Amino acid sequence: MTGARDDTAPPARVLSRRRLLLGGAAAGLGAATALGAERAVAAIVDAGATTGPAPEQLHGAETIPFHGAHQAGVTTAPQAHARFIALTLRDDVDRSALARLMRLLSDDASRLTAGTAALADSEPELAALPSRLTVTFGFGPRLVRIAAGESAVPSWLGPLPAFGIDRLEERWSDGDLLLQIGADDGVTVSHAARMLLKDARSFATVRWVQDGFRRSRGSERSGTTMRNLFGQIDGTVNLREGSADVDRLVWSGEGWLAGGTGMVVRRIAMNLDTWDRLDRGGREQSVGRTLDTGAPLTGTREHDEPDFAATSAAGFPVIPEFSHMRRARSDDPDERILRRGYNYEQAPSGDEVSDAGLLFVSYQADVSAQFVPIQRRLDELDLLNEWTTPIGSAVFAVPPGCAEGGFVGEGILS
Repeated sequence: MTGARDDTAPPARVLSRRRLLLGGAAAGLGAATALGAERAVAAIVDAGATTGPAPEQLHGAETIPFHGAHQAGVTTAPQAHARFIALTLRDDVDRSALARLMRLLSDDASRLTAGTAALADSEPELAALPSRLTVTFGFGPRLVRIAAGESAVPSWLGPLPAFGIDRLEERWSDGDLLLQIGADDGVTVSHAARMLLKDARSFATVRWVQDGFRRSRGSERSGTTMRNLFGQIDGTVNLREGSADVDRLVWSGEGWLAGGTGMVVRRIAMNLDTWDRLDRGGREQSVGRTLDTGAPLTGTREHDEPDFAATSAAGFPVIPEFSHMRRARSDDPDERILRRGYNYEQAPSGDEVSDAGLLFVSYQADVSAQFVPIQRRLDELDLLNEWTTPIGSAVFAVPPGCAEGGFVGEGILS
């Protein structure tokens, strides 16, 4: 009868997204069977349903061992944040008190770098994410004299020679004990600094504090050379961790400092306001490298070897004699250093747009033989001096590392 339901008819096919996809997939699979196509498409659909953003990469739990033959923080890949704290020892601190101080500092530093709270930590939750925290200690000449007398002071440990470009300020210079604190997280640096200063407050007072920063972790590939606030790629020519050059030129082999190194900290003000008035060509001539890639003016890539003999059509050197890279380069392979730079910025005053610069830190076995000759050449004829002024300077001896249960400086204090 017309209009009656035919109960024997096959049920209506359900028009699903999977079947729509199957139609296109089966047509394109040629020899594949419909069953095989359906399974393949089902897998694609199911995968698409579960695929989302890539898992977030977290670095907070990463640690760098505190104990070892060398102190961490020298050849360690630079972290995103750093704080340098210089202390002045109290007048009543003697050799025995120094040993107690370094035991306290070393013990808490080893805990904090492992992601464990310091002994007297009132905010232990802030220690849970070390973020590649390192703590490195440096000794000034007065500390070494107290520990072992004048004869123990390396010949290079003291103020650097006077340079014509220097305009040094006492508030950024010298010190008896240095704490170099680095991590990929600013909260971690701040908390570690507070814990260590609590250890030191009965023995010393704060002389100066300098904070520095680089690109945040994950902003660029690991190992990328940093840029300073002039926009320059800064530090292309550097010693590489694990190389024979590091063993020879960074780590000392002498006396109580064997396994340690010499450390120079320079605060260099950068006049960004006048740098802004210089055209791009002038900026590149002053440095000797292109701003975009960091390549020498005679090359195309950052690590190309410069050709200092190359001349222009007019007969002038392509890389000027007054350029920073030319003045920093030496024909003596022993005049090399391991450098670590950090940008700094603080509130400007008056009509300034910025008050910023570079915290230049270098490590070398002999400051007088390695750093000083380089700085003398820069002092004599570096065009970049028009926009940079050293306003702080300090030199420290970085003792070797220590084993578990020991402390940094025990070679001279015990």
